[in-house]
Amino acid sequence: MRAEIIATGTELLLGQIVNTNARFLAEKLAEKGIDVYWQTVVGDNPLRLEEAFRLALSRADLVLSSGGLGPTADDITKETLAKVMGLPLEPHAGWQEYLEQLFSRRPGFRMPPSNRKQALLPRGARLIANENGTAPGIWVEKEGKIVVLMPGPPRELEPMFTKHVMPLLPETGSIIMSRVLKITGLGESLMEELVSDLVRAQTNPTIAPLARQNESHLRISAKAKSREECLRLLAATEEKLLARLGEHVFARDEETMEEVVAGLLMAKKYTLAVAESCTGGLLAHTLTNVPGSSAFFLSGLVTYSNAAKERLLHVPSSLLAEKGAVSAEVAQAMAGNARELAHSTLGVGITGIAGPDGGSPEKPVGLVYIALATPEDVRVKRFNFFGKRENIKERAVLAALNMIRLYLIRQTG
Repeated sequence: MRAEIIATGTELLLGQIVNTNARFLAEKLAEKGIDVYWQTVVGDNPLRLEEAFRLALSRADLVLSSGGLGPTADDITKETLAKVMGLPLEPHAGWQEYLEQLFSRRPGFRMPPSNRKQALLPRGARLIANENGTAPGIWVEKEGKIVVLMPGPPRELEPMFTKHVMPLLPETGSIIMSRVLKITGLGESLMEELVSDLVRAQTNPTIAPLARQNESHLRISAKAKSREECLRLLAATEEKLLARLGEHVFARDEETMEEVVAGLLMAKKYTLAVAESCTGGLLAHTLTNVPGSSAFFLSGLVTYSNAAKERLLHVPSSLLAEKGAVSAEVAQAMAGNARELAHSTLGVGITGIAGPDGGSPEKPVGLVYIALATPEDVRVKRFNFFGKRENIKERAVLAALNMIRLYLIRQTG
């Protein structure tokens, strides 16, 4: 079964709201083994919406539409579909009575005449109850095609689809499951080069690279008759990818880098202190967003000025004068002293130039030194990040977290 999702609303085209309904519906259809081949976003324009419905019905077996079922003049989804399918609109007495009772329970309110249009259904259509709003969903079948119209607000669409629409969808005898591998330390092009033969040879599961701002992703999707078979297929493909990418894979699915690092720190009962300059406390903020971070996070110092580095971190003024605040030596001193002052297992020091000003030919914007102090030594890495100020700070935090992660997994290994 081929499916298409149509989201209606000019506000979507203008970027005023994000189309979360498409993601939700695609994930739910995958659970039923229904392939989503197309997604369309169209404004509140009757001609363009009619064109979208005609195109969808020409190429898909199942069309799911969200939005445009309200009582106002620009809510035209139902009327447009009725025209396309050649079905007159007829009142649904049960829903009209429900709406009248709903409004009568509000003291001082009466149902506006415009709400009566929400009780109109294409002839032969099935009404889908909406326990969270006034616009019912509509199920229409004609000539082997299924069209389901649902309201736009996610708080209405999601429970309606889960409770009422999912049980009505045809059984395909299969399900689709996906897994996302998250990769750092490799650009998207290099990552793809390392696994290109696996991607070219893909059948089931399929492998798709996904671009992300500060990391790279690989999505593995499998289709099978059971959840167990899907998991087996996903695991076999993941094993092949891990053999190529190794330690660059830091997480799966919704797991974040900070959650991975937090888990490793807690598993080893290690503690951490951080000293930040150019990242302005972002590393501490990111780590302490993880529930239970008090088990490993001891302290965070934002020593933005040289005076603060001297006074709070005891970085020698002579070192700052000789090497400069943005240097490998100062990053090492920040990390080592942060560890000693907090009596923590590990210490991190970050210093750099986030821009947009302050760079020079010798020390350009994006230059960041990150040091990790461990019980064995203090190691430091030089990075040259690009992008806006916020991007450089985010990339520096991800790099610092990855340094901690690699140290910990190598210790565990």
